[in-house]
Amino acid sequence: MFSPDQENHPSKAPVKYGELIVLGYNGSLPNGDRGRRKSRFALFKRPKANGVKPSTVHIACTPQAAKAISNKDQRSISYTLSRAQTVVVEYTHDSNTDMFQIGRSTESPIDFVVTDTVPGSQSNSDTQSVQSTISRFACRIICERNPPFTARIYAAGFDSSKNIFLGEKAAKWKTSDGQMDGLTTNGVLVMHPRNGFTEDSKPGIWREISVCGNVFSLRETRSAQQRGKMVEIETNQLQDGSLIDLCGATLLWRTAEGLSHTPTVKHLEALRQEINAARPQCPVGFNTLAFPSMKRKDVVDEKQPWVYLNCGHVHGYHNWGNKEERDGKDRECPMCRSVGPYVPLWLGCEAGFYVDAGPPTHAFSPCGHVCSEKTTAYWSQIPLPHGTHTFHAACPFCAHQLAGEQGYIRLIFQGPLD
Repeated sequence: MFSPDQENHPSKAPVKYGELIVLGYNGSLPNGDRGRRKSRFALFKRPKANGVKPSTVHIACTPQAAKAISNKDQRSISYTLSRAQTVVVEYTHDSNTDMFQIGRSTESPIDFVVTDTVPGSQSNSDTQSVQSTISRFACRIICERNPPFTARIYAAGFDSSKNIFLGEKAAKWKTSDGQMDGLTTNGVLVMHPRNGFTEDSKPGIWREISVCGNVFSLRETRSAQQRGKMVEIETNQLQDGSLIDLCGATLLWRTAEGLSHTPTVKHLEALRQEINAARPQCPVGFNTLAFPSMKRKDVVDEKQPWVYLNCGHVHGYHNWGNKEERDGKDRECPMCRSVGPYVPLWLGCEAGFYVDAGPPTHAFSPCGHVCSEKTTAYWSQIPLPHGTHTFHAACPFCAHQLAGEQGYIRLIFQGPLD
């Protein structure tokens, strides 16, 4: 299976480093993808290199001298140690790398605009009232322009004046070799899965990445002044399946190679048609059920399959077993009498979240997003950062916190009686 961009003229296609996919969206943003604000961002080799690397270090600058250096027409990082002293590190052009910047700002230096993910939000207006915790210039990814096209992540991005400022309150320090380094306010966390992004993947350990790309254990809370311990045996190199958390949104990094083994949207559509062709029936109303087309993934259809989350029995929508004293939230399954939530089923349409190309036999609980068994099993064991110091597993298609013993269930369809 190949991703759509590999099906046509593989020789003419520009080199793709990989893609960033925002967790919590099922193939697109609620109101559609627009410009640099979308649920999935592909990183391609640029026509001309725009990467940078550190060069001159100016130590013991007065604020005025620091400002003069920052105003030069090249990038720099300023570390404010006190009101009287600032260290400025100038960055020079690197012809061997491409740089991509991610953040909340819509200013031109940002390549991929990311806003806070609100679990289950159906429109962008749902997210507007939330005060964002994502940094305006959150992080940057530097990709090698030559094979194997290694991608590395760094906290903070250069602003419109080509600077990164770490103020007095930001965690910063001098390294053993005399260089400066620091952390951003809410931090950039990264988790590399063990065994890559496959059906054999296991969760790795969440780490924090510094402005210079060094790896640290997590702070006690997200914005604590005290940095964690440096983890020298680990690097900031992204691998297929790495998760990047920006404190408000989590991104999945997929390499071009990894995506070539991932099911395509065409493949997911074929699986949808195959399950509908089996004509599953509602055991109560005997009406045929069908998953709606991927374009109608947010509107409940009259043929939509519904599931009892405690047992997995699939029905059409009906009012049987709706007891008023249960607040209308819990229902009794007509097949096995187990009582629990009763929700519509939705196909997971974001192919990049799948760890294999298996049939859609399982659903996340409590949201009802359906995908392969191994995909539900994988995401149900991944602890995703939530707030300033908690973690929980969530559905990758809508970001709802998973519930129940496993966080997912096996679906039990009833075939046609004829």
